[in-house]
Amino acid sequence: MTTPTPGERPGDASNADSAQRGPMVLLLNDVDIDYEVWEDRQRGLRERFTGLKGAGRTIIHAVQGASFAVYEGESVAIMGSNGSGKSTILAAIAGLLPVTNGQIYAAYEPRLMGVGAALLPKVSGIRNIRIGCLALGMSLEQIDEHMDSIIEFADIGDAINRPLRSYSSGMKARLLFAIATSIRPKILMIDEALSVGDKEFRAKSEGRIQEMLDHAGTLLMVSHNMNELKRLCKRGIWLEQGVLKADGPIADVIAQYTEKQK
Repeated sequence: MTTPTPGERPGDASNADSAQRGPMVLLLNDVDIDYEVWEDRQRGLRERFTGLKGAGRTIIHAVQGASFAVYEGESVAIMGSNGSGKSTILAAIAGLLPVTNGQIYAAYEPRLMGVGAALLPKVSGIRNIRIGCLALGMSLEQIDEHMDSIIEFADIGDAINRPLRSYSSGMKARLLFAIATSIRPKILMIDEALSVGDKEFRAKSEGRIQEMLDHAGTLLMVSHNMNELKRLCKRGIWLEQGVLKADGPIADVIAQYTEKQK
């Protein structure tokens, strides 16, 4: 990923209404993302080490020629059917996947919300808060500063002192969301993270996201919940089989997408 100066507007990516927007913070320029799938996993690992390419190997063209710009303070929904490339494109923006062709430019480090892989099932919620915050890059002083607010937001009572493995899926979702949103990144990406938890917690979660946007944050969000996307996002991008089909006001793009699903 290439990092331009914050607010830089590449000349060939500007459009007629860019003057009415904030500075550009993210640009995808003709991005392709391919990955390999093998029928036999062991054979695939062997070929990776030897460099030899044999039968049973398939190339998946997950994203094909995607180009779009995102501006400071925008909230952008990315929608599409299963396997359309939505999560793949977020992972590439976050720097977790390489692009095959094209470029991704970001003025700030994009953060894909999620610390689940860093947490430990056998230790308490409080210890997992520390582990998760360290994974987000916080210092020990910052963790101490945010600890009370994370516990309060998760609102799981005495369970905070119990091992994570004893939590229900809803309690775990509360804790993960509270940890992951304890920082305020300039570019936040969410992949289906608000689809869990009860109605009250989802409302709290949306409130926290809106608070981030109010402070000139930028949001990219993947979800199959169209009502959720309408509430949180003003712009929609529709991907289908890796190809960008539509980009515009959220209501218009949702209408186009849902019409094609009938």
